[in-house]
Amino acid sequence: MSIRTTLLGLTAGALIALSPAARAADALCYNCPPQWADWASALKAVEADLGLKMPHDNKNSGQALSQVLAERNNPVADIAYYGITFGIKAKAERVTQAYKPKLFDEIPADLKDPEGHWWTVHQGTLGLFVNKDALKGKPVPACWRDLLKSEYRGLVGYLDPSSAAVGYVGAVAVNQALGGSLDDMKPGLDYLKALTKNDPIVPKQTSYARVVSGEIPILFDYDFNAYRAKYTEKGNFEFVIPCEGTVSFPYVLTLNKGAPKAENAKRIMDYLLSDKGQAIWTNAYLRPARPIELPAEVKARFLPDADYARAKAVDWGKAESVQKAFSDKYLDEVR
Repeated sequence: MSIRTTLLGLTAGALIALSPAARAADALCYNCPPQWADWASALKAVEADLGLKMPHDNKNSGQALSQVLAERNNPVADIAYYGITFGIKAKAERVTQAYKPKLFDEIPADLKDPEGHWWTVHQGTLGLFVNKDALKGKPVPACWRDLLKSEYRGLVGYLDPSSAAVGYVGAVAVNQALGGSLDDMKPGLDYLKALTKNDPIVPKQTSYARVVSGEIPILFDYDFNAYRAKYTEKGNFEFVIPCEGTVSFPYVLTLNKGAPKAENAKRIMDYLLSDKGQAIWTNAYLRPARPIELPAEVKARFLPDADYARAKAVDWGKAESVQKAFSDKYLDEVR
C-alpha cells in the first residue's frame, strides 16, 4: 500500500466543501487550528499587519496531508502546517513547491529542506499536560511508567499516532525514553499496549479544551499548550517532562504546489518567520525556528533548563521513514 493510499484513508471525506469564510479568504492554510500553538493570535496579527484574511482550520497533520493529496490536481489550500515528518512526506509526494521566505538562511540546517520545500516555523517539547484538579487528589505523575499504574485508569490521553503528528511524537518519545530507537520501535509499542489496560482516551484532534475542562486529566502534549493553560486558564495545570526523557519536535510550513493564492501565501510565510511573527510564537510558549532568545518574562515561566536537558535529539528524516511501519503495527497490535 502506498503512502498516498494510506493517508487518503485518514479522513472520512477527502473533499470537503469550502465554507463561505474559506471562499472569501485571501489565502487558505490547512491545519491552522485556533486552539493549537496560538494560531488564533498569529492569524489575527496577519490580518492586522498585512490586511490578509486566512481562516482557521481544525485538521491534524495527517488529515491536512490527506486533503492536499486528494486535491493535488485541483489545489485548494495555499499553505499547510505539519509536524516535520508530514512535511517531509508532502515533499516526497510532490505536493509542495520550493519557497525560501525572508530570513530562511537563519533557520538551522537540520530544521529546513535545503530547497525550501518545508521549513520550521516553531518547536515544542513533548511531555505531560496535567489538569491537577481533575486528578482528584492523585499525585501528578513524574514518569512515563507512572501512567501504567492502576490509579490512573481512565485519566490518560494521547492523540492517535497513526494520524496526528503529536501522537507519533509521543510514541517516539516514549520509545526512546524506554530504551528503543528508530530501528527498534518495540518498546514504544509495548508501552502503548500496556497502557490500553488503563483505558486511555485516544482522540484524533487537538484536545487542549478537553484537558482544560478536566475530561482528559493527563495528555501527552507539548509544553506550549500546558504553559498556555497554566498561565491563562482558570484551574491548576502543570507540564511534566517525564523522568525517563523525551524529545523536542519541529512544526513546519509548506507552500502547496499549485497554490491558488501563492503570492499572498508567500507574504504570510515571510511574516510568520519575521521578528514580529516569531515573537508571537514565543509569547505563546513556543521555541522559535530562528536563533532568537525567549523574552525573559516568558523564559521564567518554563521549567528549568535542567529539566529540558532530558529532551533528546531525533533524526526526524529517519523517523519519517519508519512512521508508516510503526503506524501499521500500532493499528494492528494496539488499536
